[in-house]
Amino acid sequence: MATVIARTYKGGSSTPLASQSGTDEDGKGPIISDSAIQSSSDIAELGDPAEERRFWFQKGAKYDPDAIATQPSVFDDPELAKQYQPRADWENLHRFDPSARWTWGEENASLACLCRNTLMGGFIPDVSGSHEFIFCTFTDTTKVILYLSYFYKHHELSIRLSFFWTAMSIADIIAGFLAFGILHLRGHDGHAGWRWLFLLEGLFTLVFGFGAFIFMPPSPTQTAGFLRGKKGWFTEREEIIMVNRVIREDPSKGGMHNRQPITPKLLWQSITDFDLWPLYIIGLTFQTPMTTVQQYFTLIVKSFGFGTFETNLLTIPYNVISIITLLSLTYFSEVFKSLTWVSLFPQIWVLPLFIYINVVDLTEINKWTAWAVLTIILAYPSSHAIQVGWNSRNSNAVRSRTTSAALYNMFVQASGIIASNIYQKKDAPRYKVGNRTLLALVCMNIGIYILTKVYYVVRNYYRSKKWNSLTEDEKVQYVSGTTDKGNKRLDFIFAH
Repeated sequence: MATVIARTYKGGSSTPLASQSGTDEDGKGPIISDSAIQSSSDIAELGDPAEERRFWFQKGAKYDPDAIATQPSVFDDPELAKQYQPRADWENLHRFDPSARWTWGEENASLACLCRNTLMGGFIPDVSGSHEFIFCTFTDTTKVILYLSYFYKHHELSIRLSFFWTAMSIADIIAGFLAFGILHLRGHDGHAGWRWLFLLEGLFTLVFGFGAFIFMPPSPTQTAGFLRGKKGWFTEREEIIMVNRVIREDPSKGGMHNRQPITPKLLWQSITDFDLWPLYIIGLTFQTPMTTVQQYFTLIVKSFGFGTFETNLLTIPYNVISIITLLSLTYFSEVFKSLTWVSLFPQIWVLPLFIYINVVDLTEINKWTAWAVLTIILAYPSSHAIQVGWNSRNSNAVRSRTTSAALYNMFVQASGIIASNIYQKKDAPRYKVGNRTLLALVCMNIGIYILTKVYYVVRNYYRSKKWNSLTEDEKVQYVSGTTDKGNKRLDFIFAH
């Protein structure tokens, strides 16, 4: 997130200027100085962030559909606008219009149109066919974040990403039913059940992969296509709203076109960006304890005395519950405008359960009780979607956002490798050493989240102190001429 400065015009009036994310660290809206309360007479009216109702259940939130939704931006200052002008080959340039104004009703209608056309275009059915498709094709979080950022603001990204991982859980549920049925083909035409499973789910992956490639448009202004419709999904007015609402919040999105490759230099810049390493470390450890249990779930449950087919069906409940907890946690992160404490909650969820499995031998208690304990562990509300969005916010540039997302995802994938080696065969069936390790990891994770909060609070404090020591003219000169990029800018505030 970033601070907002006010530039005083020669005529004596001033206009609020938002930098790249346009909200304060509490997410409540632009930080506007006292001298920036009145708008310049030659600038059209701008909207009040307080008018926005982010979720349908916020009935008490002030909301006027006819109020102006256009938020303050650097593009409201002719001089500063030159510094943030989108590049000439930006795919949405023909819809970029700093003077455009629209109402909350129009903005919400455009978002509803976007969601409707995405569903009609086949995105949701495509991403929930098979588990292998989700894992192999869309686990590339880098592309998912970048793609969704073309359509949504920062605070809208986490919940959309949670829908993405919800689709993965749905895929797991469907996979459980499919596995139960397909494995019964064991011996048919002389083939093993697992061969039928690989063949049929592989065909689903192939078909849905082609479908996603065809139906997913490159950007809000590039929705026309042979199968998507020759006229595209949106009207010119809707395209203007979708493009300008996003770039006004984050002008850096106009600094890179959607076919531009990531170079080794950009990757190295992200690797050496120490301000994002707290999030990379979180990615390495936050779900390791739960992943270990998930990877060994079927083996452990079978050791309780359940059969193969029963075990496959018993994976379904935790996947169903995890959908509810995932969406709920992501909603809470935006409602309470907190990232660290909400992301920390899953560790609190599993802490007493890991204490329990260290004290009690699950192999000696009722098998349904033991299954229930493991199911509740795996039904934890994942903070993955929140943290992916968090990483995106704190990158503060399309280039660094893309590469940092890749790095974050690499750390998350590495956590899976760690998780698969915690339970050892010699430690079976109770896994005493393994369970102690998992409990220690949960406790360590709690400490990591707290330290991450402290780190960003301290970084913001010293950065704001340096920024506030500048005069108004010095701030304007800095914004206009600085070579600092992304999250290294003095007017940028880290989200936490």
